[in-house]
Amino acid sequence: MSKKKHFGLDQPLRHPDHHRPVSRRDFLGQGFRAGMATVLGGSIFSLFANPRSAQAALSSDLEAMRATCGVSANGAGKIPFICFDLAGGANIAGSNVLVGKQGGQLDFLSTSGYNKQGLPGDMLPSLTDAAGNSFVNQDLGLAFHSDSQMLRGILEKVAAGTANAINGAVIPARSENDTGNNPHNPMYGINRAGANGSLLALIGSQTSESGGNSMAPADLINAEVRPTKIDRPSDVTGLVDVGDLVGLLSQEDTVAVMESMYRISNAKLGKVNTRVSNDAVIKDLVKCGYMKSADLADRFGNPSALDPALDPDIVGPAGIFSSEEFFGDREFQKAASTMKLVVNGYAGAGTITMGGYDYHTGDRATGELRDLRAGRCIGACLEYAARVGQPLMVYVFSDGSVFSNGMIDDSVEGRGKGVWTGDNQQTAASYFLVYNPAGRPTLLGGSADEQARHQQLGYMRPSGDVETAGSPAANNVNQLVQTVVLNYMALHGEQGSFASLFPNHGLGNASLMDSLTAFAPIQ
Repeated sequence: MSKKKHFGLDQPLRHPDHHRPVSRRDFLGQGFRAGMATVLGGSIFSLFANPRSAQAALSSDLEAMRATCGVSANGAGKIPFICFDLAGGANIAGSNVLVGKQGGQLDFLSTSGYNKQGLPGDMLPSLTDAAGNSFVNQDLGLAFHSDSQMLRGILEKVAAGTANAINGAVIPARSENDTGNNPHNPMYGINRAGANGSLLALIGSQTSESGGNSMAPADLINAEVRPTKIDRPSDVTGLVDVGDLVGLLSQEDTVAVMESMYRISNAKLGKVNTRVSNDAVIKDLVKCGYMKSADLADRFGNPSALDPALDPDIVGPAGIFSSEEFFGDREFQKAASTMKLVVNGYAGAGTITMGGYDYHTGDRATGELRDLRAGRCIGACLEYAARVGQPLMVYVFSDGSVFSNGMIDDSVEGRGKGVWTGDNQQTAASYFLVYNPAGRPTLLGGSADEQARHQQLGYMRPSGDVETAGSPAANNVNQLVQTVVLNYMALHGEQGSFASLFPNHGLGNASLMDSLTAFAPIQ
């Protein structure tokens, strides 16, 4: 095993026990298809220390009209939401996020259970290493294995202060292997719960109905807010076209012209009788059309206001990504494009699909490298939220999971862990992390034991398999989505409205829903 060459980060995964990839989802899961790369050059706008500082200001009377016309720079004012869809069946439980028995994450499984989840006998979370260091890491509140490469990637990108303001929960839940037919994607439910953006409701890195690799629950799909495809900076900057005026005039003069158009039209409308019963409504629609045009010129007349490549918090010497990282890795560009729109309130929620997570390739190194990159993208989103000063909920899921037969990969990247041998939905789990600028989110429960059960929503058997009776989400992906949406609403203190918004939910009565809720409200 030590001499086996692992697959490169963007190298397709060919499995002799899988059919040849024929669908978009097959190509994604095995890494034959990923987000497209793009190369962007700098411009004069990169000289601005803060791109937003270069915008012109609307006059006070138009500022007052923003709310009337439903124009908001921060969308609906809900907590931004980003989900990571790791296509192909990634490992989450055990080797990344710890999942335990009924007592919570630290109610440890059997040695054979952890072995199935890729952890050899000398790396069990109940042990310490040769230097006396624990194999449990709780830097993010949620307990990870200390050698988790997903955790390593997150911690590479978040500052210490950011990590101290993060907490999370894990949900042991089965889902089918290597298929997009799992209705995993929660974004339509998040939108129904109130998330919206000032430009777009939802975005996704795929052109699918869900915006990702996995489907959305059929009963939640709303064609009016179908996700807009965003997977590169040019997709972001192409969202807004303020016309030729910005090229002919300065941004300040452009806003002044648009304001004048609004006032002239408003004055003329006051003298016109449309002779229809909805005269006032029609006039408001016309006025708001001019108002929104002025607002667009105000906020986006400067191209750098939207471009993630020109945001110094994202790219550059003090950025989350170095220029070499950003322009050299399409997955970083994809993550940056999504977090730019969602964290700033331009979109209410977004899905980032990362391909190539069907990594049971007879080695461990391939999966470790891909988990590390996923962690870096997750950490970048959390750190960007900290720099902008916005809370953020990040949800991570995959279609199925993998298992190990105990064979060890002793290569440098294999790290002495069990090779991923094949698919296994029994070891699957999802998790979410929440960043709160005011401080680490507080787990529900009056004692440490109760809090541990709120941090792990369900549990596993000692064998390392999901206990299907552990929670409504354990064996039903639709109810897994409902559990995620319930927790999103609970962050706003709105879980009491869940049953009315989702009348056909399967999460049981109020008492059971309380047991499926991790955190107290953060705003």
